[in-house]
Amino acid sequence: MSKSNFFVKNFYKFNKFINSLLEKNLNKLNFNNLRNLTKNNKIILTFVAFVVLFISYLLIPTFYKQSEVSVKLQNELNDKFKLNFKISENLDYNFFPLPHFKISQASILNGDNKISEIKKLKIFISLENLFSLKSIKINDVIISDANFNLKKKNYDFLIKILDNNFLERSLVIKNSNVFFRSNENEVLFINKILELNYRYDTNELKNIAYSKNEIFNLPYTIELFHNVNRKEYFSKLNLSLAKLQIENVFKYDENPKTGTSQIILNKNKSIINFKTNKNFFKFNFFDKLEDPKFTYIGMLNFNPFFSSFTGNTNSLNLNYFFETNSIIVQLLKTEILNSKNIDFKLNINANNIHNNSNFKKLILNTKIQDGLIDFDNTNFKWKNIAEFNLNESLIYVNEGELVLDGKLKIKIKNYNELYKFLLTPKNYRNKIEDVEFNFTYNFDKKIANLKDIKVDDKFDQNLNLILNDVILKSDNLQNKIYFKNLLNKAIKSYAG
Repeated sequence: MSKSNFFVKNFYKFNKFINSLLEKNLNKLNFNNLRNLTKNNKIILTFVAFVVLFISYLLIPTFYKQSEVSVKLQNELNDKFKLNFKISENLDYNFFPLPHFKISQASILNGDNKISEIKKLKIFISLENLFSLKSIKINDVIISDANFNLKKKNYDFLIKILDNNFLERSLVIKNSNVFFRSNENEVLFINKILELNYRYDTNELKNIAYSKNEIFNLPYTIELFHNVNRKEYFSKLNLSLAKLQIENVFKYDENPKTGTSQIILNKNKSIINFKTNKNFFKFNFFDKLEDPKFTYIGMLNFNPFFSSFTGNTNSLNLNYFFETNSIIVQLLKTEILNSKNIDFKLNINANNIHNNSNFKKLILNTKIQDGLIDFDNTNFKWKNIAEFNLNESLIYVNEGELVLDGKLKIKIKNYNELYKFLLTPKNYRNKIEDVEFNFTYNFDKKIANLKDIKVDDKFDQNLNLILNDVILKSDNLQNKIYFKNLLNKAIKSYAG
């Protein structure tokens, strides 16, 4: 856009505004208010002159050479926000509601590398001195529709912005995406920024970043501030959908760096203490210092990348693994964990299963390796009646739905107690020692398909037809009744 066209465009806006104002008021004039207007013409003319002068003052930046404006703005952004912007010389200046420049193409550089592509950039300038290009100061900046590409060496890019002086200015990022990539440039995950606001809190006298985000289609907010004197970062994450809050204090003046997180989940509080450096992240997770109900320890090794997680707990809530809307299920459905760069092992020993007193001594094992996820060698007991072992398992996404395939082996320890529990008629109570079958469980439909069912190494066609489809009900009581009826039907068919 040329400098003359730049001025003409803004002068046209001003002229249109004045004409509209005059037309609206002249239509309302009558003889009496015309006489009053004549008496007060000095006041009106003074006011109009003031408005014209003020608008003319606001239009001064239209006379600046756009290439010089671009350089000035880039230098100011670098000085005020420590960000190396590259701005197009195609600028659009507007004075309403406040003087600002609109740029349709911009980027942020990190050395020679482009860290962000920006489609919309608004730079609001101070009203104090528009006569001189050198005196123009930036007040606020709004970045919209941007893509940020971050790798391991600059994952903290958005955090470090907080170290700038926001006492007289702010920085807002809207409707943008952050791509976290591996060193091989593979996308690990994407965080969508709905609105991220860097500002100075006059009540607490500190810089604060507050962000509304989405990750894996899950909305969350995070608040962050930096205590320079104590050399620590404080953050508060709120995942309202899961009723989860995490308050974190991170101290970076030690080696390895240390931190503490307080987690509130459904009003239950727990604590994580952790240590980290460039090579690893270790943590200890528990609910209280004395006589904890659960303790977990874990480690993430960064180079080469692998992680392990082990724990002991009195009671484990499997809803986090099997509820359709749980965080873990939604995360698995994104297939981001199927990356061949992930090497992860989980082992949890639980005395009981939450809200199901019949199942005990759960050993939950899972592994992510070579892009595959399984639950092999997972074991649990049902009362003193049976022991279950899961193997040959694989969890995957099929047409947008999460599915678990596997083989389940059941060792019947007390078949008489089994029949008593099921209220099976005595003439059908044959001795049973082993049951095994292959299955496919759909997390979204809550349907299990059983096949290749064998009882004591014997295959029965009728038994397979009866137990082919198992449809879970809405609550535990309904499931209990449903399973009793279904199993009794299968037992009667097997017994002949």
